[in-house]
Amino acid sequence: MEQKMRVLPVRKDGSFCYNIILKPDFTELGEQVKTLGLEGRKLCIVADEKAGELYGEAVREELLKATASVDLYTIPSGEEYKTLDTVRQVYTYLIEKHYDRKDMLVALGGGVTGDLTGFTAATYLRGVGFIQIPTTLLSQVDSSIGGKTGVDFDCYKNMVGAFHMPRLVYINPAVLKTLPERQFASGMGEILKHGLIKNGEYFRWLLENQRAIREQDMDMLLPMIEESCKVKRAVVEQDPTEQGERALLNFGHTVGHAVEKLKNFNLSHGECVAIGTAAASYLSWKRGLISEKDLVYICEGLKEFGLPVRTDGLSAEEVLKATKSDKKMDAGSIKFVLLYRIGDAFVDRTLTDGELLDAIHWILGESLY
Repeated sequence: MEQKMRVLPVRKDGSFCYNIILKPDFTELGEQVKTLGLEGRKLCIVADEKAGELYGEAVREELLKATASVDLYTIPSGEEYKTLDTVRQVYTYLIEKHYDRKDMLVALGGGVTGDLTGFTAATYLRGVGFIQIPTTLLSQVDSSIGGKTGVDFDCYKNMVGAFHMPRLVYINPAVLKTLPERQFASGMGEILKHGLIKNGEYFRWLLENQRAIREQDMDMLLPMIEESCKVKRAVVEQDPTEQGERALLNFGHTVGHAVEKLKNFNLSHGECVAIGTAAASYLSWKRGLISEKDLVYICEGLKEFGLPVRTDGLSAEEVLKATKSDKKMDAGSIKFVLLYRIGDAFVDRTLTDGELLDAIHWILGESLY
């Protein structure tokens, strides 16, 4: 049965900014890009190797319905290439191809590609437009929405970046069929987070339907991705540059980013967010905000989607130190997101090093409770 196209408009300061298009094929891509008025302009698809190989030509053919000049530039896959050096290579290609300020970039791939292409667009000629075509579950529900772009600097994740809104986000859930199971699970780390911070009923629905979701039943994937996009949209519309409400999206990320860095990115982002989610839920329980039953329910739910809640091979002191270099620090204190209850999160600035160390020991399996 053909699935109907879903359109989610995103606003900034109350005015229309861009559409999120959700359709399990690329058949509407050309028509949607046409609405951006790009006839006679150049488009450069920046794709990671895997996405370029699988979908580069199909996307290029669709984009040729909107303009006569579409280039495909491929970058290496992997977080280790999310660097200023890769950005420099894209700059060189654009300069040599004579791209000007009215031309546009198209990010085709996962979160690394989207973040890097968006940052390139934000800084090339002081800013050109770009389109997001995310091909991983993680990028479809998280990084492609909201205009946060950036690259890693040395071992510091997303330390160089800019807020630069896309002109269009086109999500094709059918591409997830080619996604390795571990990467699909990684995306579920962010999706479960959306339920935990904003919609307890959604979190419970995810756990009740985990088998069909993991089997990628499109009747489950479409409403799931749509709901997560709505959660992300609502938060970024209220706080587009992360001054307040948007910080809730960092639930699980302070400890998660520290583990991700110390593990040399051998764990996926979603796996690290799951570990960080377990730590944040533990702290919420220790402060008497959620029950022990809720803590167990959250951790078991993460595990049902193939996500870890513990890790090993690290020292608690190392993890604590790494949290201090996280970009979410504010005047020397950590903005840590906790739960009042499942579906209701808040930002706390009073967490002590002792409390955080307690949670870190717990996710390292060094304490029972």
